[in-house]
Amino acid sequence: MKTGAAVLPSPLSRPSKTELAGWTKLDTGKGRRRAGMFIAEGQKVVSELLNSPRHTAALLCLGEKERIWKPLAVRYLAGSSGMERLYLLDGGEWKRLSQDRESEGVMALVRIEPLRPWLDLLIHASGNILLLDRINNPNNLGAILRSAHWFGFKTVFLSAAAVDWTHPKAVRSSMGSLFHLNIAADLDFTKVLPEVSRVCLLVGSDVRQGVGPHQTDRRTALLLGSETHGLPEDFLAWVAERWHIPGAGEAESLSLPQAAAVMMYEIGKERGNS
Repeated sequence: MKTGAAVLPSPLSRPSKTELAGWTKLDTGKGRRRAGMFIAEGQKVVSELLNSPRHTAALLCLGEKERIWKPLAVRYLAGSSGMERLYLLDGGEWKRLSQDRESEGVMALVRIEPLRPWLDLLIHASGNILLLDRINNPNNLGAILRSAHWFGFKTVFLSAAAVDWTHPKAVRSSMGSLFHLNIAADLDFTKVLPEVSRVCLLVGSDVRQGVGPHQTDRRTALLLGSETHGLPEDFLAWVAERWHIPGAGEAESLSLPQAAAVMMYEIGKERGNS
């Protein structure tokens, strides 16, 4: 530490140049995979992380926002695993990492832990399943994951060519809900869908035709495609029902997160999703 620099109370420490350089690379998928971690930013997101079983590798705090980050730091340190790391960053360092225009001054570094095999989740995890094919907009993915958490869909399968679920925008727009979900990613749906159809009532969204979304009486798997392309016909061939949301207005269509929320609500209405 340079002469004259403030002495920080333990366990608060200053990041090294090497640590900062490594964290800046977490804005790319390659950087996240190489480091085995990703960034979760914002008060609500970090709070949800600390309420989940996910491993928090470190908490990064902006000095001038102590009112926001201090209660979260206290909760984090109360874990008492002996591995907690707490860093204080200045404004310039923070700008190198933050994705937010108006930052709340707290981020977490989250370990990317091995995902459970999709077949194990299909057989042993409880609740309904959400299957997302080629969702390539991280904000859409995050919004859908937030709705999945709200409506009790505990398991999410992501196809190959879908956006990385650890993308900073996906993490932020999920508002931390992704930390409470079982996620299996980079899946070949040509192999997944036949197995899902044997275990669950498999329903698929169709922008052109189908019955309206409705309550179901058994474990349900909801299959959604990208906002641009929808679902391919060979995937729809596996579904027990095609669902179409009828509209009464003149808008061209619903957004994908809106349509997903409507369908998830209808599936569990009155019955619950547990």
